[in-house]
Amino acid sequence: MSVTSSTLSKILPKKYKHKKEAIAEILAAVSQNKHLVPVMDKFVFNDGTTKNLLSLSGTILMYYGGKGYNIPVSLWLDESYPRTAPICYVKPTCEMMLLPGKHVNSNGQILLPYLNDWRHTACDLHSLIQVISLTFGESLPVCLRPTKEESQSNCAAAQRHSNIYSTPEGDSYMLLRQDDGLPIQRENETCC
Repeated sequence: MSVTSSTLSKILPKKYKHKKEAIAEILAAVSQNKHLVPVMDKFVFNDGTTKNLLSLSGTILMYYGGKGYNIPVSLWLDESYPRTAPICYVKPTCEMMLLPGKHVNSNGQILLPYLNDWRHTACDLHSLIQVISLTFGESLPVCLRPTKEESQSNCAAAQRHSNIYSTPEGDSYMLLRQDDGLPIQRENETCC
């Protein structure tokens, strides 16, 4: 689908206060990032409220260790965009695991100084995407989920060095030991 100013005008609701600026930035961003598309969808805020917002969803190309990777993201634009920063998330596929860290929290939200210090006259979507790409090139936000065989192999290796216990419900768990030989508290035990 080719994204044009006309198609964006039709899907971007009137409640967007700076529609012309937003459309210009979206067009610039998608022209440079062919795997991002504008989508109107429900955004759920932390307090549970929802709003129909436009997001740029798809993948951003980044390089890690000399290899290119496509990282799935959603960049949500609030109604006051570009006066306010986008709300950005890494959206791992079912084959991926999120790697929370300095720049991505456990919910997948992207945390960057560029977003915290957002000024609409100095910041834009295209530059944001470049910052995300460079940041993820230094610290990966996702990895491939281990296959069932890999998980079972890791669990079997751990079983050789741990005590295995069963619950009355039939679940198994292993008691891991710290370096000092004392058992780790129950809430830190690993189910297998």
